[in-house]
Amino acid sequence: MRITVANNIKSTIKKTQDAKEFMKSMKKCSQSESADKSLAGTLMSTLTNIKFDGSRTIHEHILEMTNLAARLKTMGMKVSENFLVTFILNSLPSEYGPFHMNYNTLKDKGNVHELQSMLIQE
Repeated sequence: MRITVANNIKSTIKKTQDAKEFMKSMKKCSQSESADKSLAGTLMSTLTNIKFDGSRTIHEHILEMTNLAARLKTMGMKVSENFLVTFILNSLPSEYGPFHMNYNTLKDKGNVHELQSMLIQE
């Protein structure tokens, strides 16, 4: 069971000899502040480093990024709409360079849903 735990969390769990002890240790760890900080760090890293590679639709990509931001919000870390739009634009490959430049010239930059509609049309 210990093998299935993420490496950044594994170090905070004491080593045990049986499953029952392990589950108690996991419960204690999952309720700890260090686990919350670790998860928040992992989510933030994923959000800021994710790249659109074309293996999924742009809609699925944006949905994943929006879900990451929502999970961070539930942990008390608000990701503003403007930051999320910026993260999405920065996650696009170089083929979207002209789109990115055109988007930046817009006077009224929209929200995530407007950006998604524009990207789908693109």
